[in-house]
Amino acid sequence: MTELTELTAARLLDGYRKGEWSPVEATRAALERAEAIQPEVNAFVRLTAEDALERARQSQERWRRGEPRGLLDGVPVTVKDILLLRGAPTLRGSKAVAPAGRWDEDAPSVARLREHGAVFLGKTTTPEYGWKGVTDSPLSGVTRNPHDPSRTAGGSSGGSAAAVALGAGPLSLGTDGGGSVRIPASFCGIFALKPTYGRVPLYPASAFGTLAHVGPMTRDAADAALLMDVIGHPDSRDWSALTAPAGPYTDGLAGGVRGLRVAYSPSLGGQVAVQPAVARAVRRAVERLAELGAYVTETDPDLTDPVEAFHTLWFSGAARVTQHLRPHQRELLDPGLREICARGARYSALDYLAAVDVRMDLGRRMGRFHDTYDLLVTPTLPLTAFEAGAEVPKGSGLRRWTGWTPFTYPFNMTQQPAASVPVGADEDGLPIGLQLVAARHRDDLVLRAAHALYEAGAASAGRPTPSGS
Repeated sequence: MTELTELTAARLLDGYRKGEWSPVEATRAALERAEAIQPEVNAFVRLTAEDALERARQSQERWRRGEPRGLLDGVPVTVKDILLLRGAPTLRGSKAVAPAGRWDEDAPSVARLREHGAVFLGKTTTPEYGWKGVTDSPLSGVTRNPHDPSRTAGGSSGGSAAAVALGAGPLSLGTDGGGSVRIPASFCGIFALKPTYGRVPLYPASAFGTLAHVGPMTRDAADAALLMDVIGHPDSRDWSALTAPAGPYTDGLAGGVRGLRVAYSPSLGGQVAVQPAVARAVRRAVERLAELGAYVTETDPDLTDPVEAFHTLWFSGAARVTQHLRPHQRELLDPGLREICARGARYSALDYLAAVDVRMDLGRRMGRFHDTYDLLVTPTLPLTAFEAGAEVPKGSGLRRWTGWTPFTYPFNMTQQPAASVPVGADEDGLPIGLQLVAARHRDDLVLRAAHALYEAGAASAGRPTPSGS
């Protein structure tokens, strides 16, 4: 059944409908793949095999009766260990979180998956509280890249990216506060969308505030649209959740890019040094958008690097999320996390509000930019995956993960939809991502353009070789 692990969610569902295979077969195959890859890439903190197979058997019976439940009945999914999953501890990558507890509630996005019959395979790895752009933690160790285990999978949704890339479920839920679905998607060669803030409800509220988004991590844009049709609806537990979308995202995929106004910014006006292989791959994909009928202009948005304001917001959030910990618990934390928490605790309310002012001005500038351009295209990252177990590339001189993610975190500050699309690989076979950004509430345009690249054969990073296969 290993071939089932190579299929998208849409293809699995079509096979269930036609009787070509069953949810039990697909779930067993995904669980076997998860167990095979775990020793090498470390994508999971736990697998819930018994529960998954029981849910798959229930789904199989519904399909037998011709009564599937919802849009994802029987599809194997994984959930980042930041989001609540009923019946399983959510430890957030931290030894400071006690596993004991009732764990009797789903996060809103998880609840929607459950309502639509999805099969939960387990929880995926995260750095502690999702604080950085790579995935390693004192609790679960280092998560490695599916294409080269000596390299990082990225983060903070690195376990989800590795699982999807290697066939341990076609769908995963990640979170993104500064690039955390897009970074690992770029490094691992999959698709990921950070939706408009509030489009996917979040509960409990993130300590990182309105920087944090929940988003789909998938094999392609069509699966992400399908997943958004399930999770992109309001939940009363999130006071900032948006109203329901006007219609299904899957319905808008076929619109293509003809006539769209696309701004291509290869380096944010020279602010970012981009590896040559990355620059070439992204430019080729942009040229393909032009061949498909988009009006492409090489230009830059009116923004300066907001990293200091982002740090104020991010480090303050880290201080807040760990504020309740006692001294002996703090000793268990990732040293880098302890460092930024200490810095965050020193900011004043005026410092925080000054960062909010920077954020609002950045949002205004990008709003005006999208009066002229439907989409902004950049590299997702200026580099390909570096060595595993490090926050920054060796010899880079950088201090924090934000030093190598200049294309991602600005769009958490502006709350815009942004996706990473795989558009090739470097000379070492490491994936390269292209980022698509649209105005707030135009998630449909991001998905449309990404789908057009997939349909044109311009979205691919090659398939990694699963461990144990």
